[in-house]
Amino acid sequence: MKKLFLFSISLLLCLSGLAQQELGRGGGVQVDSPVINPNNSVTFNLLAPNAQTVTLVGDVIRGLGVEGQSVSMVKGENGVWTYTSSRMPSDLYTYSFMVDGVRTLDPNNVYVNRDVATITNMFIVGNGIGDLYLVNKVPHGTVFKTWYNSPTSPGATVRRITIYTPSGYETSGQTYPVFYLLHGIGGDEEAWITQGRTAQILDNLIAQGRAVPMIVVMTNGNISQEAAPGETSLGLLKPTMGLPQTMEGSFESAFPDIIKFVESTYRVKTDKANRAIAGLSMGGFHTMHISRYYPNFFDYIGLFSAAIGVSTNQIQNPIYENLIPTLQTQNRNGYKLYWIAMGKSDFLYQRGLDFMKQLDDIGMKYTYRESEGGHTWTNWRLYLTEFVPLLFR
Repeated sequence: MKKLFLFSISLLLCLSGLAQQELGRGGGVQVDSPVINPNNSVTFNLLAPNAQTVTLVGDVIRGLGVEGQSVSMVKGENGVWTYTSSRMPSDLYTYSFMVDGVRTLDPNNVYVNRDVATITNMFIVGNGIGDLYLVNKVPHGTVFKTWYNSPTSPGATVRRITIYTPSGYETSGQTYPVFYLLHGIGGDEEAWITQGRTAQILDNLIAQGRAVPMIVVMTNGNISQEAAPGETSLGLLKPTMGLPQTMEGSFESAFPDIIKFVESTYRVKTDKANRAIAGLSMGGFHTMHISRYYPNFFDYIGLFSAAIGVSTNQIQNPIYENLIPTLQTQNRNGYKLYWIAMGKSDFLYQRGLDFMKQLDDIGMKYTYRESEGGHTWTNWRLYLTEFVPLLFR
């Protein structure tokens, strides 16, 4: 009798598990989404039998070759809404669904990223630039999320940082050049490693022989933060772009603390010829000021859609004083690469042109890369793939 009872309980548990699996698949309807087809078209599916309208929205629209900000999906007899694109250019895309006017994630796609306070699904179309964003069968580096002391910071003095070391670092005994990579406003030390796909890009470029092995240091440019949201002693705060002390000189002034930590903790080369710095948007603003204020620190400088036209006239900080004289000093001291990139439709485009005119006026050499598109991660990932191969040659 006891064995029969135990068997009955086991059977009920199994049936319950099967029922849960069926619910997870949408009541017996198997839904996969997105499906990247052999011809690089992509099919999106969403089970929503009671919905009246479903549209596809987000960064993905730029790859669909359609007009507008969204595309309508079509409801099938099984309650699954579907949209299949034409062939999409190779890239990383983000998207969401709008179901009866309410934005929702794709429940069949576990791959998401966070941009400040917005979560979206993501996928990668290969057979092109997207291959650099994928994890491929190549030697892999290591990503550390660690903490460093910043005694000259006016805010958090113990701060979090993300560091990539190339494959073989742990056992090679070699020293490596260092690339300091800075995020934009609203970002943090997780932005470049997640949205920017830095580790995948470096792994793939190094494996292909297109980049030299290097250490990449991804900082948190919000000097008032200890770390990314959810990783601080303040608890699970909502991410925001409205952070204090982001573009008033404190981060730039405290940047030597980061270099000191890296050079005392990792096997790195410590001369100017083996240091690079680059950043996107606010990070480009920081990069420009750091590189001219410390003109003997970096031989490679990259400005990606840099917010260099932001006024600093009302800010009392020596970092922002004497712009032209300090650029002239940086120019006289010499450097190997000053690389500027931005999209044609970037809202900072004219400011970038104005800055290059200032450089022209003082005879400061630079390389300019103009792309399609605007102030987007699509461009910043692309710029990273092009900038990294130029370093430390």
